[in-house]
Amino acid sequence: MVSGINGFETIIYGVEDVALCTRYFVDFGLPLLEASESEALFELEEGSTVIIRALDAARTEGQKLVGYGVQKVIWGVRDQKTFDRTVAQLRKVTEVTIDDENTAHFFDCDGIAAGLRIFAKQRVFGAPDPVNSYGNINRLNQHRKWRLKANPKTIQHVVYMTPDPQASWEWYRDNLNFRLSDVQEGFGIFARAPGTHDHHTLYWLKADLPFAGCDGQVRFNHANFGVEDIDEVMVGANFMERRGWDKSIWGIGRHRIASAVFFYLPCPAGGEAEYGCDSDMHDDSWVPRHWNARFGTMSFMHNLQPWLLDEAPWEVRYVEGTTPTYAPSTHHGGDPATSGHEE
Repeated sequence: MVSGINGFETIIYGVEDVALCTRYFVDFGLPLLEASESEALFELEEGSTVIIRALDAARTEGQKLVGYGVQKVIWGVRDQKTFDRTVAQLRKVTEVTIDDENTAHFFDCDGIAAGLRIFAKQRVFGAPDPVNSYGNINRLNQHRKWRLKANPKTIQHVVYMTPDPQASWEWYRDNLNFRLSDVQEGFGIFARAPGTHDHHTLYWLKADLPFAGCDGQVRFNHANFGVEDIDEVMVGANFMERRGWDKSIWGIGRHRIASAVFFYLPCPAGGEAEYGCDSDMHDDSWVPRHWNARFGTMSFMHNLQPWLLDEAPWEVRYVEGTTPTYAPSTHHGGDPATSGHEE
């Protein structure tokens, strides 16, 4: 795998009610390490952490991000060499400070606070139940496992609303070596950190779309937490409903872009918290695509939204410049006078 950012070392939420949000994420399935009146710390199996703080304590002076939600992402890199090289690149375009714990702090082009830290990311293993289908028995005399609640083990992606997703993507491409995954026409851009395989690590959603919460300002939208399979998504959804949390508006579904199963839940910490599984995985041989926005939204959704009631146009193409341009050969057949051959 290419050296570079290997995932989310830490995400820091700024919230209105620390105790309420701590209880929410305990029910959601994040493993709680410690909690106090002012802060809660969760650690996932991959080694990444989620920190809950009051908004004023979580905000970085000078940031342009408004509202509750993830105020800061601290990115992981695998070693000191990668850390030093990345800091040197960042210092060409933004101010970088390094604290006593060897964490680099900076702002990206949208004024969102970010950090960089050496991250010994742990490999996570899963054992999803085999799937039976017509004439294809993979689970014979074997019952599917029972779960009590969801147990997310990874942070898969974070989504921000920004004024210019193209500029946001280009900044992360040029300074943090992110890879383009896909473009959703008029909506936003998906990109992958170079040391990861998930379809996207960041998605920049256009901040002035005609939807609730899109007011043109830089805002947090949601974070995705990875679970094993669709059964765990459904168990998590049921558990959260039984615990009295607000219901999902969309219900369970599968994205067409990234192919991932999703379930979004309103989150008191800001935006939404998403259970996700079965995403496409990419390496650097992936060729990014350009999607009609509605067609790319999802291949199915339990609670179909009004703006998706009509079938979307099946429009998708490769991103311009990522595939060879075909030019008919002038050296085989045709008129010798125009092909360059002499009689």
